[in-house]
Amino acid sequence: MISIGLKIRLLREKHGLKQVNLANALQVTPQAVSKWEKGANLPDVEALMKIARLFDVSTDYLLGLTEAGTGVFPATVFCSAVTHFEKRSISMESRELAEYTNVLFYDLTESVLKFDGIPVKYVGDGFLAFFSGADHSDRALSAASHAKKVIYQKDLVIALNSGNIYMGLVGHPRYAARDIVGETVNRAFLVAGWASRNCPSGIAATQAVMALAKGSYNTILHGAVNIDLIEQELDILEIHLPQ
Repeated sequence: MISIGLKIRLLREKHGLKQVNLANALQVTPQAVSKWEKGANLPDVEALMKIARLFDVSTDYLLGLTEAGTGVFPATVFCSAVTHFEKRSISMESRELAEYTNVLFYDLTESVLKFDGIPVKYVGDGFLAFFSGADHSDRALSAASHAKKVIYQKDLVIALNSGNIYMGLVGHPRYAARDIVGETVNRAFLVAGWASRNCPSGIAATQAVMALAKGSYNTILHGAVNIDLIEQELDILEIHLPQ
């Protein structure tokens, strides 16, 4: 029988996560994850349930009683983009553009990690991450607010959406990379596009995010918004930061 620790490691590696990523998602130390995987310690009941939710498997699966699940779990998606990036990129040399995006992505990634989020990928000017586990919507909102405070770029737009996502390896088997997909992710990107034109603060969260949030936030409601490719109208909350 495969041990609990080995199952945790196999699930983690299957989803392309490092020990520190899993630790952040579960809000435990990387040392705790390492001990579980080595069999030096076992996760307690609460941690076991968090692991099961993150990887969409049952605790019975982790205990060796049933088969694995589907890889779908609830999370808050964090995506960002830079308005007018195409114009900016045309005016820059390729090396200068790479340096610009690297600085931007560094600060965005550090903001996500600060609140135990998991970075997923960088594409052009776009950055994608997610938050799962306890208080995932509040941690995503905190990361977005922190990023806007430390990155002095009015063209930076961050969009948040909560719901079920699928995490797994996507692509050719030899080149596959960890990714998250699903309607929740798609909506976050579509909201980001709308927010770039309609949210001066640069942070937009769907009602799905705010319904889960426990904290107090200074918001402006953009009600019954029509966004291309989304059939129903959405309520978007623009997050305003204190001056």
